[in-house]
Amino acid sequence: MSAKLQATIIGATGYTGGELLRILNHHPHVEVVQITSRTRMGEHAHVPHPNLRNTRVGSLTFIRPEDVRKSDVIFLCLPHGEAVRQIDHWATLADVIVDLSADFRLRQPADYEKWYGAPHPAPHWLERFVYGLPELTRDRLRGARYASGVGCNATATNLALLPLARAELLDFAQPIIADVKVGSSEGGAESSPASHHPERSGAVRSYAPAGHRHQAEVEQMFRFVLGDAAPSPHLHMTVTAIEMVRGVLATVHAFLKQPAQEKELWRVFRACYKDEPFVRIVKSNAGIYRLPEPKILAGSNWADVGFALSADGRKVTLLCAIDNLMKGAAGSAVQALNVMMGWDERAGLEFPGLHP
Repeated sequence: MSAKLQATIIGATGYTGGELLRILNHHPHVEVVQITSRTRMGEHAHVPHPNLRNTRVGSLTFIRPEDVRKSDVIFLCLPHGEAVRQIDHWATLADVIVDLSADFRLRQPADYEKWYGAPHPAPHWLERFVYGLPELTRDRLRGARYASGVGCNATATNLALLPLARAELLDFAQPIIADVKVGSSEGGAESSPASHHPERSGAVRSYAPAGHRHQAEVEQMFRFVLGDAAPSPHLHMTVTAIEMVRGVLATVHAFLKQPAQEKELWRVFRACYKDEPFVRIVKSNAGIYRLPEPKILAGSNWADVGFALSADGRKVTLLCAIDNLMKGAAGSAVQALNVMMGWDERAGLEFPGLHP
């Protein structure tokens, strides 16, 4: 028997499935043994994912979900609403499950119904899943069997806000405005009228100008950090599609309880992230990459965070850049699995990104 964990990817033809294959092709502790598709049965993985040609994972053949055998871990890369209807079945086929959809991200059924417009189909499963953002839930992930995916827009916003949330420096009487710019791969591998190239190219399109479902995960982050009894922030999120394939840049405007100096914020950010393997503080006074920039994070699991303080020390602009398919999806999923299994958190995830 192989010493590596045997992994299955359910729904492996999409972008997150392809990223999981790319990451796990070089993972020291995981071997992908099964991949599924309902539209490409019998084809090799490198057909929808041509970057995987002549790799071990690229030679895997898609099978029907009904033909999946037991394995050690299952990654669910299914459209929203499908994993939750099938979770009892998949739980019989693997001891460890990482779901990349939104089905199990929210702990409270009421939050799910508010943001997704219907009661949760399996509310008894919500408490079994741990939110899969190690920077926020590392202690809960250790030894867990089930981890949820993370929303890419929520991840960038959460990592921008987390240092000040933990330090309890934010003034919740004032609004918190998260302005999120995103690339086209957020829309997934399936085409739509909005993703048709003549319509999408050159666009700066605010498609969620007054709220986004990922806002629920940011509100949940505050409860994780401050407790359920803490006051709710006046949080507002807007999401705008821009001319970019990969990437998220969250620019978050917030106010502090008391005026602060820049050196105080440096201390807060360093205290929060000094031991994090995938978060970098990017705030320089010179050069063209003085603040976080999604372009240089393509293909990497890094999250770059930065900040700027107003002259009066009360308003702070927080920034976080990620690759939405990596730190915002597949990368965080593998990082969460590494924590769950007690492995080096960086295993399989050390690709540094591209420049230029």
